[in-house]
Amino acid sequence: MFFDFTIKDIIDILLFALLLYYLYKLMKDSGSLNIFVGIMMFLFVWVLVSKILSMRLLGSVFDQMMNVGTIALVVIFREEIRNFFKSLGSRRYFKYMSTLFSRKDEKDVSEAYVMPVVKACMSMAQQKVGALIVIEQKVSLDDVIKTGEPINSDVSQRLIEAIFFKNAPLHDGAMVIRGGRIVAAQCLLPVSHDLNIPKRLGLRHRSAMGVSENSDAIAIIVSEETGNISIARNGKFSLNLDAHKLEQILSAQR
Repeated sequence: MFFDFTIKDIIDILLFALLLYYLYKLMKDSGSLNIFVGIMMFLFVWVLVSKILSMRLLGSVFDQMMNVGTIALVVIFREEIRNFFKSLGSRRYFKYMSTLFSRKDEKDVSEAYVMPVVKACMSMAQQKVGALIVIEQKVSLDDVIKTGEPINSDVSQRLIEAIFFKNAPLHDGAMVIRGGRIVAAQCLLPVSHDLNIPKRLGLRHRSAMGVSENSDAIAIIVSEETGNISIARNGKFSLNLDAHKLEQILSAQR
């Protein structure tokens, strides 16, 4: 049997291990790690009983549980499955492949929005006005936009500051920028359950991390407590940014 082990089997094992790791990371980020461990234990027992020991009675019971359990898992983890395929499609190499079929003269985001966003963030930081601005990239944020109030306006410093003014009706939630325009405000974002996020960071930071984990969007946070400016992208934070660094990051995404 050892000599029947080919390079194809090695690739098969590596791909299976990669899939398990990715599922483990996805469940850990969503706070469902215990469920994932339980499923893995059940699969191990099922393989042991049905495939290795060939116990007919117990094996048939486990087979029926597997048939019903597959449907149940799809229902229970519909959001995680959806996020899995969404994040898979947002990976850089897939985005690179998609750009090969797009026209070279098309620009992803207008340059005009960068400076108004930077100036508004710096002004709000000085006044310690909390803000959460999400900039859509390749992955659509339609689900997020539908939860907010439509704006559909050009990006301007005064409009951003007016939206996040403390007594303004739209200051809670996130503002979404798509294609260089403000499309919605007061949007609800998925909250990250990552336990590694420092406790000193509040709900705005967790919401920004959540949308960056589920898409390739850039989320800008202005802290109401400290006035610090941070960015969440690709599931990671860049904290305590100044105007130059913020402009540099936003300009690099165009």
